[in-house]
Amino acid sequence: MTAQDAAAPTETASPGPAARPLRAIPEEHHRDVTGGWLRPAVFGVMDGLVSNTALIAGVAGGGAAPRTVVLAGLAGLVAGAFSMATGEYVSVASQAELTRAEIAVEKAELARVPAEEQAELAASYVKRGVDPATAAEVARQLTVDPEQAWRVHVREELGVDPDDLPSPWVAAGSSFGAFVIGAFVPLLPYLLGFTALLVPVLLAMLALFAAGALVSRFTDRSALYSGGRQLVLGGAAAAVTYGIGSAVGAGA
Repeated sequence: MTAQDAAAPTETASPGPAARPLRAIPEEHHRDVTGGWLRPAVFGVMDGLVSNTALIAGVAGGGAAPRTVVLAGLAGLVAGAFSMATGEYVSVASQAELTRAEIAVEKAELARVPAEEQAELAASYVKRGVDPATAAEVARQLTVDPEQAWRVHVREELGVDPDDLPSPWVAAGSSFGAFVIGAFVPLLPYLLGFTALLVPVLLAMLALFAAGALVSRFTDRSALYSGGRQLVLGGAAAAVTYGIGSAVGAGA
């Protein structure tokens, strides 16, 4: 090599696309779908709106005085809220207890027949398109740590995250609060001095549409579809109970 060659600048390859650092995906880049609050909250507010609007419409349709309608609405609000909260708590708690029982079974199986469980895990990856050798190696590495092993098996076989089970208290509290809010809407006009049924019904229908449209932000449905669906269902329930109240009141 000559001195001229030694003095010449060394050419370096320009970094291509593969050399660029990958953009890290944020850990929380999905909405929470397992927290246990969305379903009871949505169900609670919708149930509160529909059931108390229907109850008030039925009592008012029977010719009851506004004071009686208010009493019925308050009773429906309190009874419905506690009923919803109790049902949600028992439901979610029972599901969590069942999941924990199945986790205990999986832990026992891993301790009793670890080789068979490892082969079962590898087979599940093969079904998803992973070649057998790679699947066997992945399963082997995942089962080295016992704490990691049972969590992986629970996620694969039960389809749940053992570290993120829904809370029964969150479900019950969400359901209770949401039902109270929904049930209070058709009752509010009577508490403000309105005596005509049309006002609470219109307010409740507006709230049903708004609640349905709000839910569409979580479900990716269109606001018009979600709001219209709730409006139709709630309006049908109020119409039926009003008709029953009118028939019973007229025949009393």
